[in-house]
Amino acid sequence: MIGKKSDAPDQRMLVVAAALERGDGYWLMHCRPPGKHHAGLWEFPGGKVEPAEKLTEALARELLEELGIICDPDDLRPVGFAETTSGEAGPAIVILLYRLIAWQGEPAALEGGATAWFTPDQIASLAKPPLDAVLAGQLFQNREFAPNPLAKPE
Repeated sequence: MIGKKSDAPDQRMLVVAAALERGDGYWLMHCRPPGKHHAGLWEFPGGKVEPAEKLTEALARELLEELGIICDPDDLRPVGFAETTSGEAGPAIVILLYRLIAWQGEPAALEGGATAWFTPDQIASLAKPPLDAVLAGQLFQNREFAPNPLAKPE
């Protein structure tokens, strides 16, 4: 018999994603490859957190696997989250979005699909999975984070 609700097995899938910002104000998006769920839609790159894995370490691992870039987990700054509502098919999904302004290497779509750089206005008009649409709205409507120190002065 299960006692408290908190004793029940976790039925959530925890996902981490990155909003990579270049110094010129453009942001990286990844287009889901054919044959995958949400194929052809644009998303923030990232992936699932493995059991007992720290969130930022999971994201650094995913960015290396998915984009071929290296980042310091300490450079990842949380900027938003989105989750599926209860009652949707499958486990609930919680996505945590982190901003990243410094990394090593040139991002490439190593697992298929494509990558491209966009302005916030362009991202708003991209076809995105529902949770990425929420994340983009949070990221660009609530720009209370510090300016990118790598940005070029106007």
